[in-house]
Amino acid sequence: MDLNPEKMTELYQMMLRIRRFEEKVMDLYARQIVPGIVHLYVGEEAVAAGVCENLRDDDYITSTHRGHGHCIAKGGELRSMMAELFGKSTGYCHGKGGSMHIANVDLGILGANGIVPSGMPIAGGAALSIKMRGMDQVAVCFFGDGGANNGAFHESLNLAAVWKLPVVYVCENNQYAISVAAKRVGSIQDYYLRKAAYGIEGCKVNGNDVLAVYEAAREAVERARKGGGPSLIECKTYRWRGHYEGEADRTYHYRTKKEIESWMRKCPIERFKKILLERHIMKEAELKRIDQDVQKELEEAIQFAEESPFPNPEDALKDLYAES
Repeated sequence: MDLNPEKMTELYQMMLRIRRFEEKVMDLYARQIVPGIVHLYVGEEAVAAGVCENLRDDDYITSTHRGHGHCIAKGGELRSMMAELFGKSTGYCHGKGGSMHIANVDLGILGANGIVPSGMPIAGGAALSIKMRGMDQVAVCFFGDGGANNGAFHESLNLAAVWKLPVVYVCENNQYAISVAAKRVGSIQDYYLRKAAYGIEGCKVNGNDVLAVYEAAREAVERARKGGGPSLIECKTYRWRGHYEGEADRTYHYRTKKEIESWMRKCPIERFKKILLERHIMKEAELKRIDQDVQKELEEAIQFAEESPFPNPEDALKDLYAES
C-alpha cells in the first residue's frame, strides 16, 4: 500500500504527539502534579493513529481507561486534555472526569471509560443511531484483550451483526489484562477468529505497524459506511509501562525484563521513522522539527493547565444528567 507523503507525515506526527504527551504525563504524575490515576498508552501509538486517520470529524469513537491516545488521534486538543488531567475547569469535562473519562461529543469522542469493556455497547448504540438517522457515519470501539472475555463483547458483536450496524471493533491486544496474561485466560490467542461466530468480517494485524493498522481500518470503515455491517480488527501490540503509573515496583512480577525490552525494540514510531527515511519521504531535520513543534505544543498545554482555575464548589452538580 502506497500512501501519499502528506498522509505518511500526518501518521508519524500523530504517533509522536501521543508518545510525547504520555511521556509528559508520566513525568507530571511522578512529581504528583497530576492527581488521580493514569494508564499510559506508550508503545501502542500505531493503533490509535492508524485507525483514526480513516475517520471523519463526525464519526464516533468509544475509548478505554488507557484512552489518551484515542482522544488525541480523534482530534483532541492537548491543552484541553492536559487541563482535564490537572482537574481544571478548562478541561474537556471541566476537571470532573480526569484521565479515565475524557469525552467531547463535538469531536465524536463519546468517552473513555474505566469499566471494561463498557465502550462496546455504547459504540453499538451510536451505530444504531447512525442507521436510524440514515447517515453514513461510522462508530469505532477501542477495547483491550481483557474486554474480549467479557459478556458485553459477545452481546455487542451479536447485536451489531444481527442489525448490520456501521461499527468497527478494534481489539488492542497488548497481551495483559492488568497483570493477567491473555494466554492464560483464553482458549484461543487470536481474538479476531471470533468473527466467525457472528458472521462478520475481521482480521489480525501487527499493532506496531501503523501502515498495516491504517489499511485494515480503511477497509473496515469503508465497509461500514457502505452498509456492509460491523468488523472486528485485532491489533497485536504491547504496553511498555505498568498497568497504571506507580506500578513499576512490581513490573517484573508478571512480566520479565527480557519480554518488555524485546517489545520496546519493536517501537512503532522508530519502525515508521525508518520507513520514512528509507523511502526519502522525510529527512532527519524534518523529523527533528516535528518533534520540536510537538514539544512546544506540550509546554504550552502544561502552562495552560497550570494557569487555569479549578472548578467552583457550587458547580459540583453541574453537567450531571442522572435524575434521582
